[in-house]
Amino acid sequence: MRKSLLGRFLGVFALVAACSVAATTWLAAQTTSGALEQEQGQALADDARIYDTLLGYAATHPGWDGVDGTVEELASRFGRRVAVTTQAREPLADSAGGSGPRLPSRPSAVVDPLSLDSALSKDNGSSATDRIDARAVGPFLLPPPERNELRDKADRVVACLRRGGRNAEVTEGPSGRPRVEPGDTPAGTERVARDDCSTDELDAATRTEAKALETLTKLTNACLSRQDRPGIRLDPDLTWHSGLLPGPVATPTPVPAPAEFDKAADQAIGSCVDTARREQLSSYVAQPALLFIGDPDRGRVPGFDLSATSTARIAGAAALVLALTIGVSILTGRRLVRPLRALTSAAQRMKEGAETAPVAVHDDNEIGRLAAAFYELAEHRARLEAQRKAMVSDVAHELRTPLSNIRGWLEAAQDGIADTDPALIASLLEEAVQLQHIVDDLQDLAQADAGALRLHPEPVDVVDLLGQVAAAHQNEAERAGVALALATSGPAPALTADPVRLRQAVGNLVSNAVRHTPRGGRVELRARGEGVGGGPVSHVVVEVADTGSGIAAVDLPHVFDRFWRAERSRNRRTGGSGLGLSIVRKLAEAHGGSATAVSTEGVGSTFTLRLPVGVREDAGEAAKL
Repeated sequence: MRKSLLGRFLGVFALVAACSVAATTWLAAQTTSGALEQEQGQALADDARIYDTLLGYAATHPGWDGVDGTVEELASRFGRRVAVTTQAREPLADSAGGSGPRLPSRPSAVVDPLSLDSALSKDNGSSATDRIDARAVGPFLLPPPERNELRDKADRVVACLRRGGRNAEVTEGPSGRPRVEPGDTPAGTERVARDDCSTDELDAATRTEAKALETLTKLTNACLSRQDRPGIRLDPDLTWHSGLLPGPVATPTPVPAPAEFDKAADQAIGSCVDTARREQLSSYVAQPALLFIGDPDRGRVPGFDLSATSTARIAGAAALVLALTIGVSILTGRRLVRPLRALTSAAQRMKEGAETAPVAVHDDNEIGRLAAAFYELAEHRARLEAQRKAMVSDVAHELRTPLSNIRGWLEAAQDGIADTDPALIASLLEEAVQLQHIVDDLQDLAQADAGALRLHPEPVDVVDLLGQVAAAHQNEAERAGVALALATSGPAPALTADPVRLRQAVGNLVSNAVRHTPRGGRVELRARGEGVGGGPVSHVVVEVADTGSGIAAVDLPHVFDRFWRAERSRNRRTGGSGLGLSIVRKLAEAHGGSATAVSTEGVGSTFTLRLPVGVREDAGEAAKL
């Protein structure tokens, strides 16, 4: 059941039902206890204030000594019991004086200025990423002389801005550093230039800040050095840029260009900065402590209790909903699983080699589409199996004929019936060459199918290559009484291709054309450039046209199929092995091009190779099926 689709649906429906019941119960309880909810909301807000106050104490004190007064004041202001203990639950301060009820097992929060509780520490000016309280400034706390000096500078900047008609005021951060906060500028007032009221002096780090920043940078670079990363330099706003500080933490690792760090480096640097800040501040803040906030009488956060009757009613309603959900899940799951089981049985029958009958799945959903895809796959598999059987039969036939001839003549020579004269040897050699030709063609197709047909592209003069092919087949054409001509009008565009494979493809087309052209006919080789929409030349088109018998329209789509012959008798004298045109198509596709044919029966045929002027980087993979 754990692995079955029905079991998964059942589990999902049960989970949804349980969540629905819980949500409904919660909503009902909330609806019937509005006043109590408001009281709890106020209690949560008070808890957040208590937490924030104690967090501020921990951020500005190195220990918890003297926190008793703060705890008593908070308990008196909010009417709650407030207790602070160490993480080992040793008491530090308790508003109940140790005479109250036992503290609960789970604290309300952990007071740690270096690891804020995101649920309680909202709007306190702390960063959401490092979770360090903004009031924890440690060595960045300015002494009174530096604070007063910066305050004077800030007042001068504000006075300058106000003289220019711009409102501004001075605010002070946790470290005592003043900041100039610009306000709204009245309409129609003239703005002063930025340089007139520059804050450069105000923004410059003081001696205290520079010293603390240098220490923080060294801690950060020590962390980065342990990760074999280059050092950085921190700015007063804790942003960073590339650079090293002199000293023992400097690393000889080359510093990247100051443009940008990559994402992984940024993450590593951010983590080291965060770790260094915690290490630097740890001696200036109090250790983490457990905070307990509860009712002064019962020692726990107030809430509402359900009576035994209400609990029983809710449990009964939940059980009824769960039962209904499980029942519906079973019925729905069985309906969904039924066609899947039928598909599984069909797949098993296909595995055993039996015929696969269609399963009646009429639903227009995922399962219906799965059934349709399954039977398309079954039909495709059947077609491939038929093609495989036909190919095995064709290969056996093509190899049997020359082998039978060779065997027959050899047996006749062995029995003394035939003389081993030059004519017999020439006949045997012709049959062996034909056999080798068939094997080579099959090997080329096998390499193309496996994506192992590698090309060696180089600049090719197409016109020169066609001339070489024409010269190589000239004797064959003369014996057949066919005129073989190269018809080109000027130089063809430059082409990058494998010259050996390209000659093989064009040679196959020429040989096929000569074979099917009657005596007195003509075969022409042509080449031209071709562009898209009148643009620059992007392809070279090579055509082999003949005035032969032509190909019937019903046979034309199959001319590039393996072992296909227009001559149904499979007479090699007129039909060849039936692999030449298949090889032409594969070689064209390996170059990123295509091979097509047009023909008119009784008039002639034209075979076209359309090749890109530049060979692709993945040449050879295109021929893979």
